Amino acid sequence: MTVTTKSFSATPGAPLFSIDLDHLGSCLAGDLILAGSPEYESARAVQNIVVDQRPMAIVRVADANDVTLAVNFARDNALPLVVRSGGHSLAGHSMVDGAVVVDLSSMKRIEIDAETRIARVEAGTTSGDLAGPANELGLALSTGDTSSVGFGGLATGGGIGFMARKYGLTIDSLLSAEVVTATGEIVRASEHQNADLFWVIRGGGGNFGIVTEFTFKLSPVDQILGGDLVLPASREVIRGYLEYAASAPDDLTTIGNIMHAPPAPFIPDGWIGKLVLSIIVSWTGSIEEGEQAIAPLRALAKPVADTVRPMPYPSIYESTAHQALPHGAELRAMFADDLSDEVIDASLQAMMTATSPYSIIHLRGLGGEMARLDPDATAFAHRDKRYLYSIIGIWLDRSEDASVHRAWTESLWQEVRHAGTGTYMNFVGDEGEERLLDAYPERTLARLAEIKQKYDPSNLFRHNQNIKPPR
Repeated sequence: MTVTTKSFSATPGAPLFSIDLDHLGSCLAGDLILAGSPEYESARAVQNIVVDQRPMAIVRVADANDVTLAVNFARDNALPLVVRSGGHSLAGHSMVDGAVVVDLSSMKRIEIDAETRIARVEAGTTSGDLAGPANELGLALSTGDTSSVGFGGLATGGGIGFMARKYGLTIDSLLSAEVVTATGEIVRASEHQNADLFWVIRGGGGNFGIVTEFTFKLSPVDQILGGDLVLPASREVIRGYLEYAASAPDDLTTIGNIMHAPPAPFIPDGWIGKLVLSIIVSWTGSIEEGEQAIAPLRALAKPVADTVRPMPYPSIYESTAHQALPHGAELRAMFADDLSDEVIDASLQAMMTATSPYSIIHLRGLGGEMARLDPDATAFAHRDKRYLYSIIGIWLDRSEDASVHRAWTESLWQEVRHAGTGTYMNFVGDEGEERLLDAYPERTLARLAEIKQKYDPSNLFRHNQNIKPPR
């Protein structure tokens, strides 16, 4: 199906887009938000407090037809086109000066068939939006680390979530998707329909169209063993964590954060501000077996705090609730097969001199189910890596000098980047085109460019980690 806008022309002397915008607004089932609209300031705000962009129009779409109208309007008027789902783009791609923004945040419809375990999820839905309704049926999907992460960006980049070692990436549960292409056509992508498009949207980002709806196969997950295990940070503790995290039973997925202990209720007063390794635990098997599986982590050192307990799966987002708050962030990430003592020591030293008390070093053991799929099966190709290592400079005050925190992040990055063997596209900031070569192996990138030529030869979808069509 193709939906196009009615053709028309402005009267002589009229502002170039005034009539066009009026017409666009009259055709939408959703809302057209312009500068001067009461909701414009709040609508242009994204998670990163450093981003202060003023788009020409924000189209808060209600359905796929609205997305088509916005795509056609931007294309036909040669205007920049930007897509926003959860607003978590590290590079600031969710909001751009002078652009037409397709805001998916109102598209949150969720339909779950409990018998087949199939969920239809609109692209503005967040990880937290789905977790609750799915849990009521004893089901779950491995999704983002923070409840506010939108599916539009999460799934198209891969989706390394709290159950990645048990149930793979978010995209590994994807059965099909509804996509609006650069021509304004609404198509279905699956293994059997537009299979090349289905391949690229599973890891290739927003380069090939706007996904408006995902169809997922959910997994049987009800109660988990989850929470925070906080240990003193030392080379020995971190080494022990790394060696276990990537080889533990598949039911155990963890995130380790080297950080300064926050003033949380469960942190003893004497430890607030001191360096710790906070391990977020997610165990999807039986509680008894989970206690046994977590025992090696508890044995690494006397815990500073331990909130690990049986809980409904959605409660895991309590551990990352602070990450959903607006903040500034500078991030460098890499996959690695080994993290040497030198890398650990450099990380600890950097954290001792961090320019912000909120900055963290993020460590994740991979493997398990996400590593079992053929790396050529999806555009996300780094499946065989043991670790994901990230440096995240974080600050909360808009008045702070962001360059100071960026310099801290970059300084540590230059010390450790030699240990990396690729990167996760969803964790790439504004780092230049060369990082595409880290995100995608050469063969994968060549295939992505070839399919880009087919679906978006004019590079309409370019405000992203951009894969250009061949010239």
